[in-house]
Amino acid sequence: MSTPSAYLPVLQTGRWFAHLPPDFAQPLIAMAQLRHRATGEVLFRRGDAPCGLYAVVRGAVSISGTRGRADEARAALLIRLEPPHWFGEISVFDNSARTHDAQATEPTTLVHIPHERLQHWLQAHPQHWHALALLMTDKLRSAFVAMEELALLPAPQRLARRLVMMAEGYGQWTAEGQSRRVIEISQEQLSLMLAISRQTTNQILKDLESRQLVRVQRGEVEILDLAGLRGVCA
Repeated sequence: MSTPSAYLPVLQTGRWFAHLPPDFAQPLIAMAQLRHRATGEVLFRRGDAPCGLYAVVRGAVSISGTRGRADEARAALLIRLEPPHWFGEISVFDNSARTHDAQATEPTTLVHIPHERLQHWLQAHPQHWHALALLMTDKLRSAFVAMEELALLPAPQRLARRLVMMAEGYGQWTAEGQSRRVIEISQEQLSLMLAISRQTTNQILKDLESRQLVRVQRGEVEILDLAGLRGVCA
C-alpha cells in the first residue's frame, strides 16, 4: 500500500511545498495520511468542522458553493484543484467551519494532515506558522485578481485568462514555463466558474476555436496556441 512519502515527487513539483524548510516539510509528511475519493464523493461540506490540510496528488477536487432556497439555489464553481495543490488552510488558522464544499471530480488521492495533529505540532513549533501563512496569502492574491476580473473584464477575456491560468497550474508549479496542453473541464464547469451562461461560454469557445487557439471536445479544452490565448487576455 502506498504511503504519503511515495507522493513526495508529486508534491515537490509544487512551489509552496518545494520551498518549505526541511524541519517543516518532513514532519508534515510524517503526520500525513492518504485519503481516496471516488468521482463525485464529498471530502467536506460548507459548515463542516475543521478537518485539516490537504494536497491533491492524483485526480482533481472542485471547490464550490451553493446559495439560495432549494427550489432556486444557484451554484458557483470557484476552482478545480489538481496535483500538487494544497488547500484547507483557512480552517487551520481560524479553527472555524469550512467555507465551501470540496468534492472529487474524478478518482482522487489526497495527502491529508489531520487538524488536531497539525494544530498540536504548530503549537510546539510556532515559527512555522509563517510558512503556512504564505500558502493562504497566495490564495488571497489570486482571489483579489479574480474579483477584479469579474468587475472589470468582459466575459471573453475572463474565460481566456482562466484557461491560461489553468494551463499554467495557477502559477503553483516549480518548473518555469511549465504548462499543460489539455485541460479537463466541461463547458458547464467553465460557465459556473466564471459566472456566465452556458450559451455565452459556448460562443466564446467557438470563437477561440475559429482562431485556432483551442480545440473543444467533450469534457476538455485543448490549448493549441498558449501565446495566442495570452494575447486574448490583454
